[in-house]
Amino acid sequence: MTTTRARAALIAATVIVALLECGIALDRPGTGDSSGTVLGPDDASVTLTIRHSHFSPEHLSVQPGTFVRFVIRNDDPIGHEFIVGDGGVHQRHETGTEPVHPPRPGEVSIAAGTTAETTFRFEGTTGSGTVVYACHLPGHFRYGMSGTVDVVNG
Repeated sequence: MTTTRARAALIAATVIVALLECGIALDRPGTGDSSGTVLGPDDASVTLTIRHSHFSPEHLSVQPGTFVRFVIRNDDPIGHEFIVGDGGVHQRHETGTEPVHPPRPGEVSIAAGTTAETTFRFEGTTGSGTVVYACHLPGHFRYGMSGTVDVVNG
């Protein structure tokens, strides 16, 4: 990542954390709850909506080892992508040239006005961490098209 992109990502993450610490409730379609529910440890399904080049919800929490089926509905008039994974995955996509992704775990392209699915297992059995999901089409991540998943022990 360039220094500017790294700063933008850090600022975005800081803002999200600050909003959450202030107690702002985010919509959680698919979980049936906006009260801070932690998904897992069993399989879970989450519906994300893309509107105005932003994901909703922008934050989720899961237990280590949870296998999540993401259903992503793109309500925008332009295509997007959904990429979830570690820093290496995001670095590869931010600098990559793959305009359309073949469906593979944690990576999918979503055409305008359509719905797509992908799955991802949030590994780990101890400790906690944050995993980012984002759209890396040109300018989208910088615009704020990302979210976070906190991996926390139940």
